[in-house]
Amino acid sequence: MSVCESILSLTPYQGGRPISEIQREYGLSNVIKLASNENPLGVSKKVQEAIKSAITQIGRYPDGNGYYLKDALAKKLSVSAKSITLGNGSNDILELIPRAYVCSKDDEVIFSQYAFVVYPLVTKAIGAKAIVAPANDFGHDLNAMYEAITDKTKVIFIANPNNPTGTLLSNEEIYNFLKKVSNDIIVVLDQAYIEYLDVEDVYIDWLKDFPNLVITRSFSKAYGLAGLRVGYSISSEEIADYLNRIRQPFNVNLIAQEAAIAALSDADFLAESVKVNSDGLLQLEEGFRSLGLKFIKSHANFISVKVSNSMELNQKLLEKGIIVRPVEMKDYLRISVGTYAENAKFLEILKEII
Repeated sequence: MSVCESILSLTPYQGGRPISEIQREYGLSNVIKLASNENPLGVSKKVQEAIKSAITQIGRYPDGNGYYLKDALAKKLSVSAKSITLGNGSNDILELIPRAYVCSKDDEVIFSQYAFVVYPLVTKAIGAKAIVAPANDFGHDLNAMYEAITDKTKVIFIANPNNPTGTLLSNEEIYNFLKKVSNDIIVVLDQAYIEYLDVEDVYIDWLKDFPNLVITRSFSKAYGLAGLRVGYSISSEEIADYLNRIRQPFNVNLIAQEAAIAALSDADFLAESVKVNSDGLLQLEEGFRSLGLKFIKSHANFISVKVSNSMELNQKLLEKGIIVRPVEMKDYLRISVGTYAENAKFLEILKEII
């Protein structure tokens, strides 16, 4: 039995290890997970009520078109519902885009060094050629990315803020980059962490200027719906039509759709989540400074810190009941922002270890 050659070089995506696994492995009762960029507040009461109301309907298939969720998003973003594509998390859409536009093994996909691990995974899975532009101080170097473009380039991924570095490009930098790129190349602006930015949402307006732009967003982070897997993209109606042709039927389940609608209506919970995150970043930064550790300034809900022998330190943290995330940057660990108490406990144990 043979398998596609492009699959042979892949290794499965490794998410942050679950709390239950660490409890079993090390015989621990209290474990703090700071590995997967989740919302430490969980979900809002409005979302919980929406889930309770919808649970009696799970014997039915969900609305495959996601009419009411698209309608809620369209009203919030002031866009046409026909420009929205729903995904099983934004990862789902990040996979759909290359599948729709990368048609040959000679076609190229460009992304930055130290960018989201899903970009190379998706590129390899479809048998395309990955072009990795060198990073600039851990962030995207848009000049390098532009210089990497060839007549084979089909898709460019830009994460802003970027995961796992937390770095941020200015609106001016991105807009000027978009102006230079041919409309024949799809540019994906991955904004999974946009809710943590104190900026006006001007990006939707850019869709009028750039028909090749696709913006992807997620309910997994600030809205706290990581376990339900809901994401979406906003694009031209033409691109959305193509993505919906290859999207799996019922890819966003009934409970997830109802939860996402409720989450959009709860501005107070979102504001609290952003405030907890902002305070937590400052708390972690101060803790790292007090320990003499360097870190990458983050604009998301995590922060990457430089340590000696990151894998050894990660193991020692696991044994103490603290789950963090080793990343593809030498001697760096990525720490998700937790509650004040969780951050404090992590810093206390980190100090004890080092």
